[in-house]
Amino acid sequence: MQFDIRLRIAYDYDTPAAVHRTLLRLQPRICPGQNLVFSNVTATPAASSRAERIDFFGNKLSELVHERRLERVEFTFEGRVQRDAKGGRLDLSCPLAGMAAEVGAVQSIANWSPHHFLGKSPRIALEPDIAAFARELVTADMSVLAAVKTVSQAVHQHFSFDPSATDVSTTTLDAFHAKRGVCQDLSHVMISALRSLGIPAGYVSGFLRTDPPPGQPRLEGADAMHAWVRAWCGAETGWIEIDPTNDTLAANDHISVAIGRDYSDVAPVKGALKSEGGHQTAHQVDVIPV
Repeated sequence: MQFDIRLRIAYDYDTPAAVHRTLLRLQPRICPGQNLVFSNVTATPAASSRAERIDFFGNKLSELVHERRLERVEFTFEGRVQRDAKGGRLDLSCPLAGMAAEVGAVQSIANWSPHHFLGKSPRIALEPDIAAFARELVTADMSVLAAVKTVSQAVHQHFSFDPSATDVSTTTLDAFHAKRGVCQDLSHVMISALRSLGIPAGYVSGFLRTDPPPGQPRLEGADAMHAWVRAWCGAETGWIEIDPTNDTLAANDHISVAIGRDYSDVAPVKGALKSEGGHQTAHQVDVIPV
């Protein structure tokens, strides 16, 4: 299936901002089951200088510098993605009790290596409360894939989806205790839970195609950037992706943009500027089947 995607992120500053340097991770990845047919990232006004590169985890990164003062800046991604996700797979993962040996047998520290996704990371600590929550869900003879699915289901049931309950600065532990939040919070909690069980887990940012209620037209900008989890289920199964917000394995409607240890590695827009006062932001996404 092919999708045409358009993302617009705009910032309006109360006071013109100077020395504006921005890192953008907006372009979908090229990976098994997903191909980028074409893509274009633009800024309005145009950047004074620009560089493109691939970060450590294989994500496409655009670095833009504006040397003029800005009252408003807008970043846009437009592209087409071919998505051919695999269907259901046999559970060939090892028992949870054998996971440490499976990880220990991996001698690579390349960007795909499970070793990068086991310990704490900038936004995710190994919290005792979350670890206790996870241990109550699994048994040592359970397969790793079954454990991952069990944790996803429990996180999905544990949380009420509430966009007003948290923001980008909310800690994983605070979100866990509040039992409310958005896809970022659910993903961070699940990653912390899996790592506490010895299962390597990372964060995926991307697009999720949504459908309007029956009989209702699609609204422009109604789709959203989304977040879900990737978990390493042993050498035989490798990495799988699962969405705890919807308690489902990632499928053709899930379009991966960036992967990392947590949100800090994959933030769509990250940068620095000189300014006074606040700012307002607007975010619109359209994911249209071709």
